[in-house]
Amino acid sequence: MAERTKGQPQRSADENCVFGRNPVIELLRSDKTVEKVFVLRGPREGSVKLIEAMCLEKKIPVLEAARQKLDAMSGGGNHQGVCAISADIEYTDIDSILEIAAQRGEKPFIVICDGIADPGNLGALIRCCEGAGVHGVILPKRRSAPITSAAIKASAGAIEHMALCKVSNLASCVEELKEKGLWIFACEAGGESYEKCDFDIPLAVIMGSEESGVSRLLKEKSDHIVSLPMKGRVNSLNVSCAGAVILYRILLNRSELN
Repeated sequence: MAERTKGQPQRSADENCVFGRNPVIELLRSDKTVEKVFVLRGPREGSVKLIEAMCLEKKIPVLEAARQKLDAMSGGGNHQGVCAISADIEYTDIDSILEIAAQRGEKPFIVICDGIADPGNLGALIRCCEGAGVHGVILPKRRSAPITSAAIKASAGAIEHMALCKVSNLASCVEELKEKGLWIFACEAGGESYEKCDFDIPLAVIMGSEESGVSRLLKEKSDHIVSLPMKGRVNSLNVSCAGAVILYRILLNRSELN
């Protein structure tokens, strides 16, 4: 389901740096702790004025900085003249994710990331998850891209609104979810067409790595293998593109929209 990626992603020198206007705005709208915000020295324009106003309301220091400093903070990324320093990423647990679903009166809808190595792909997938109403994203403690500023930027700030859970063993996590009544769908080639699946049930969807897809063990533990039809010459999609198709199919299939 996921294509291979080449090259090393850009990373910030500060893993707690959130850069770019929209990601910083979403960070300020969340309940996360923001230590300070740096803006490019000079006249303010556009949404930078909104960011300053939000910081003033929340009593967050706003500091002017030269472009070179912002470039260094963002690891050479497109910071758009704004970088924020946030507290460490907060992680939750499986029961708390299920509680989010219960509070919304919805069937659990979880995404499991199996070894996604590129922060940009991970961030873009989490953006799809947030838009499709996923209640939480589960990540392995090893064999996974870190939640860096590059991931936050790719998510357009969606990471700030998504419940994230890190687990030591994905196989054990899948077993726990099954015991709690969830059905497990692995997104991988050679399975049932996504158009024929019934997703109106409590479920978790496994999205595989860029290199090898969903691992053999997790496929064996899944209740269903679900695939996208491929009509062209390439045999896979980027993981965030595949995720967008599957997740929105699930959203449309849920009973609350029927």
